[in-house]
Formats: sequence, structure tokens, C-alpha cells
Amino acid sequence: MTNTIPVLNNRIATFLSVVFHPLLITTYLFGLLFFIVPDLMGVSALELPAIGSLLLLIFLNTFIAPTIVIYYFYRLGIISTLHVDSLRERRLPYLACAIIYAIATYLFGWQLRPIGELAPQIAILLGSVTVSMILIAVISLSWKISAHATGMGGALGILTGMLIRFDEPLLLAPLLIVVLITGFLLSARLYLNAHTPAQIIAGVACGVTVSSATVYFLF
Repeated sequence: MTNTIPVLNNRIATFLSVVFHPLLITTYLFGLLFFIVPDLMGVSALELPAIGSLLLLIFLNTFIAPTIVIYYFYRLGIISTLHVDSLRERRLPYLACAIIYAIATYLFGWQLRPIGELAPQIAILLGSVTVSMILIAVISLSWKISAHATGMGGALGILTGMLIRFDEPLLLAPLLIVVLITGFLLSARLYLNAHTPAQIIAGVACGVTVSSATVYFLF
């Protein structure tokens, strides 16, 4: 029994780390906002299939594309594991992800004109995530900040900012759920010894600061 409990806890912590991977948090956040507050995201005029297609496009650009690049880094021996745990190995993958997110921001904001004109909020939020990615890449030159914490901090900042600025009560329940998930996820990262408490706190602070400023100044 004593051996089973640590193994079970390790599996749960790993499961949470995978399911709430930083690159997936972007899709989760957009899905939540599209279906709960479509008016604030500018997609209320779209039918459900169109919203689904838009969410799929975001998923392809913000998860599939970066994942493929990271996989090729692994195949080429640039990184030793797909988890990118080493500080030295984190720099190039995060820089590549930041570039991909910047391209996605440009795509949704300027190239896909119907989307950019109908829902400029998409490019604004993608730009916010891009800034966080750049900060992670820069900080990772000398220190291992938590990307999981930054992603969840970003989600918390956006939800809290929109709830306060637009007085939208529909966001309260999702915000509380995200707070709960954040607590479990960051505890899991600490349990796996993936980060120190300081790296977790710095990540949350980074995500909250960038996303809150985005909602306050650009929405």
C-alpha cells in the first residue's frame, strides 16, 4: 500500500501536467470564452459549426504546429525529452513556440480579414499569450520559470479581468473552476519536482500581469 500511493500520486500529477499542458491552455480558454461569453469575443453572430471550426483552427495553430516543431527538435537530438525539462534545452523550443504564436496572432488579426474584423479579440488574446511566451523564452536563458504556471496565470488574469471590466457574472463559475484546477496543477508540478515554489509563483505572476494588462488596456 505504501508503494502504491506514491505511484498513484505520481500518475495523477503527470496526468494533470499533460492534460493542462501550457500549449493546450490556449485552446481551453478560447473554447470557454466562445461558448460562455460569445458577445465579448465577437463570435455571437456565428453558428455553432463556424465557432467549432474557428476553435479547431486555433487548436491547430497553437498546439499542433508547436508540438510538431518540438517533436522534430526531439528527433534531431536538439532536446533529449519531449517534456523539455532541462533549462539549457528549454530555450530554443520556447523561442520557436513564441514565433509560431506570433504568426498565429498575425494570421488571425490581419490575414484572415473576416475573423480579424468580426472578432479582433482573438488576435488580442493570442498576442497576450505570445508576449508571455517571449517572456518565458527570455527568462529561460538563465532561470527555469514555470510555463504551466504562466499559462494558468494567464487564464486567471483574462477571466478575472473580463469579469471585473465587463461585469459578466457568467464568468464567475468558470473562474472558480480555473482557480481550483490551478491549485491542483501547480501542486502536481511541485510534487513532480518539476519546479520550485519560486518558479511557480513567478510563472503565475507573469501570466496574470500580462493578461490583466491586455484586458485592461486593449479590450
